Amino acid sequence: MYEDEQIAEEELTADELTDLAFGMFTIFAEQHLEAEGMRLFEIVESGEDILEKITALSEAFSLECPLLAEPLSMFGTPADILSFYRFGEAVLPTKTTHSYWIQQSKPGVAADACGSEQAGKWLIFLPSSDIDEAWIKVRNATVAGELGIGAKVSTFRDNEDSRDDKKVIYVFTADWADEADVMRVRERLKELGFVDRIGYKRNLDTYAGEYREKGKRVTYYSV
Repeated sequence: MYEDEQIAEEELTADELTDLAFGMFTIFAEQHLEAEGMRLFEIVESGEDILEKITALSEAFSLECPLLAEPLSMFGTPADILSFYRFGEAVLPTKTTHSYWIQQSKPGVAADACGSEQAGKWLIFLPSSDIDEAWIKVRNATVAGELGIGAKVSTFRDNEDSRDDKKVIYVFTADWADEADVMRVRERLKELGFVDRIGYKRNLDTYAGEYREKGKRVTYYSV
């Protein structure tokens, strides 16, 4: 979980702190649900009533991360939080406005594996109108173990760093140097309908601040 000391040191507005609390609670809830063989998006899409579970998780979250308990309460009761999820918050990109990203790990893979320097990702840029359908395909294939170690998608939260109206899906693989696996994932993406040329970027290049510049190649593979 997010360390209280780190939260105290951050200079956040009240709204930013509230969104942080909601985002961290969502991660907390997803981890606990998946440990029980459930996934938040599947529960939401099925219409199953998990109010009792969300209530218990919110109580546990408040004990584990007390500095975020009050900001989380700004979203209302557990029933109010559940209603956000049912609307699509943290489930569909176009319905998510309190977090910059929605993430999905492959079952059995640690949530932080996608952040490894050895990892990399295929980048799929799409118009906002196509992003929900595309994300569902990638998310479901990730859960089924057909792609890489995880995926994430940019949402409709206002982002001053965004250069245009397009959204992006990252599809992560464990090792950028494992070309066979990287290309296996690319072929599966083609089968899912992503046939236009896309680029693959190594995490180590991202961490080094290597971004698109005129005349500068920042993608390691392009297929």
